[in-house]
Amino acid sequence: MNLHQFRFVQEAVRQKLNLTDTAKALFTSQPGVSKAILELEGELGVDIFARHGKRLRRVTEPGLEVLKSIEIILREVNNLKRIGDEFSNQDAGMLSIATTHTQARYVLPEPVARLRKRFPKVNVSLHQGNPQQVARMLIEEVAEVGLATESLDRFDELVTLPCYEWQHVVVMPANHPLAQVERLTLEHLVLEPLISYHPTFTGRTRIDQAFESRRLKPNIVLEAIDSDVIKTYVRLGLGIGIVAEMAVRDDPPGSDLVWRPAGNLFGQNVARIAFKRGAYLRNFVYVFAEMVSDRLSRALISRSITGPSSSS
Repeated sequence: MNLHQFRFVQEAVRQKLNLTDTAKALFTSQPGVSKAILELEGELGVDIFARHGKRLRRVTEPGLEVLKSIEIILREVNNLKRIGDEFSNQDAGMLSIATTHTQARYVLPEPVARLRKRFPKVNVSLHQGNPQQVARMLIEEVAEVGLATESLDRFDELVTLPCYEWQHVVVMPANHPLAQVERLTLEHLVLEPLISYHPTFTGRTRIDQAFESRRLKPNIVLEAIDSDVIKTYVRLGLGIGIVAEMAVRDDPPGSDLVWRPAGNLFGQNVARIAFKRGAYLRNFVYVFAEMVSDRLSRALISRSITGPSSSS
């Protein structure tokens, strides 16, 4: 048995049992992948995959148990690499962060800048995606740290911890009639063309649920993943916007846009930080997490990663 065989099996599952895609992902040949998997099955004495001809059809029952062990083995191999990196290159290396656009644009700049100031030999790689993609990047170890509002706590492979609460705000031109209303209602909003986030981003599910609970149908005329894009179209008169409060927090006084808090309408959202369960985290990863939120500490994160379930 060897690590190449383990990686081929794991990647075959990730690629939905398509050996051509598996070979492409691993930069090798399809016959080489097939041979390695067959050799591993021969050594184990069990079939990991059920086949139809040369095609993989499904993972067998013993194959599911083999996959669990492979996951642990490869995770610990990566942990060994990180341990070696940490002790051979003290406080140096690459920190890979998976996050959504809103977090990358409005939340992470300050902690990333502080991290770079404290650890000038640490470089940062930002990977942006929707919350489900953020989770997959953590699980597949493309990133060490994830930050998003939605979905991260739905994956058993991840440990998630709350960082901070935030609310949506309604943003509109300063001369809009609703700018004179101090406390907006859903009935106000349902009469207006609305511009907000794509359904998988930045707490959009809470917005939809609020209208549904009142049996109201909002007129969403434009969806985007970028708060600045939403504000741009609000300025152009396409409608009023619903964005995260972080997106307006630093707007200068006297701006052409005004905003009203909407926590009373859509509730509070919780941004969460996530790590792969059982992962070994280098010193600067703990420090970075503490910079993101004063709720986080090395002891809390370490305890959660090695514990049996996610914290909430």
